[in-house]
Amino acid sequence: MSPTKQRKVTEEFKREVVRLTETSGRTVAQVAGDLGIGKSTLTRWKTQFKEADVLSGPHDDVQKELTRLRLENKILRQERDLLKNAAAFFAKETSR
Repeated sequence: MSPTKQRKVTEEFKREVVRLTETSGRTVAQVAGDLGIGKSTLTRWKTQFKEADVLSGPHDDVQKELTRLRLENKILRQERDLLKNAAAFFAKETSR
């Protein structure tokens, strides 16, 4: 059995596929099946572009800006908690 080849896809292709899922009225599974892309891959692309759009900076739309700030706060809390846990772990390790 020969190994499967992964094809290189461009950002433009990814954006176009994500746009197609949002505007065509078809499900992610249907679009993915038609294009020979894994459903999880297409879902990951959608999430990636949505987060990138939300985090792209201040928005005129109040609701969009609120969403961006909430996501940014969530990320910052996660980073803070990770650093707290790492500091506690290393403090415990060095005290032995």
